[in-house]
Amino acid sequence: MFDKLESLEERFGLLSEQISDPEVIADQNTWRKLCKEHSDLSPIIEKYREYKQAKKTIADDKEMLAEGTEKELEEMVREELSETEKKLEVICSELKVLLLPKDPNDEKNVIVEIRGGTGGDEAALFAADLMRMYSMYAEAHRWKMEILNSNPTDIGGYKEVCFSIEGAGAYSRLKFESGVHRVQRVPSTESSGRIHTSAVTVAVLPEAEEVEVEINQNDLRIDVFRAGGPGGQCVNTTDSAVRITHIPTGIVVSCQDEKSQHKNKDKAMKILRSRIYEVLEAERHKEIADERKSQVGSGDRSERIRTYNFPQGRVTDHRINLTIYKLDQFLDGNMDEVIDALITADQSEKLANAQQKGAAV
Repeated sequence: MFDKLESLEERFGLLSEQISDPEVIADQNTWRKLCKEHSDLSPIIEKYREYKQAKKTIADDKEMLAEGTEKELEEMVREELSETEKKLEVICSELKVLLLPKDPNDEKNVIVEIRGGTGGDEAALFAADLMRMYSMYAEAHRWKMEILNSNPTDIGGYKEVCFSIEGAGAYSRLKFESGVHRVQRVPSTESSGRIHTSAVTVAVLPEAEEVEVEINQNDLRIDVFRAGGPGGQCVNTTDSAVRITHIPTGIVVSCQDEKSQHKNKDKAMKILRSRIYEVLEAERHKEIADERKSQVGSGDRSERIRTYNFPQGRVTDHRINLTIYKLDQFLDGNMDEVIDALITADQSEKLANAQQKGAAV
């Protein structure tokens, strides 16, 4: 590990020189690429230098104790030595996490698709609750949210809603949300006060750039039709809604929220690119499918990942057996306690896998 860290520190020093070189700066594409690499290495190098400073402090303290010193100073040195040794253990653990292979999608924006499942109107209402939760979480992180397509119900829910969230690290924080979200509560339409169980499916896709997914226009069938649903002077009067079918994969995307056919087409293409990218990623990782299933962030849409129990005011994440009794706060977008725990669990599993591979070698 430390040979690798020494190599990375040398690379970091070289990058620091290169990004300050006027000739490199003149080539903006190369400069941006080097700046990104420098930025990615920065937290690792900072932590490694902290490690080396701690090691030096320990060596200096041990040398002072070996040489002998007055009693009062000796106690201070021993106390500092003990604290620094504990700190060094923490730094080593943090370095191991920082050196784990990064998900290349972590810094991407995301497209979130929420669909009501079992439970009819109640599931649609909970889909709206989840959309509100994610929008408040995005607002707290100063991310930008935009609805791409929606299929609302008459009572304020969503049969389906799709939206984008733009912001640094959005995918790294939200990728664990993919799966089935179960809700247990008394529906507003229930007169007897009986608790119902409903389910909503969430899919979180990394937003794909045009350069990452090349789509042949000849592979597309584009249909236009009149938008349905409530509101808007153009609804049911003009062919503004767009349906795009990607013939090779059979993926179908519809958008009707905008009054402009052109805008609906742009949004539909954004969703289509991300869905195709997801298919390509799944194929690319087929050979390590078993490993992915064992990890927290497998992204399996059929997996029940979380239960929201209103009578007890609790949220339970089944993947890590974590329960918090802060349902109202959680639905108001205060999700970090659970998301941080999921990230920690995922890192722990990856560390364990890395150690097993190292032991096997």
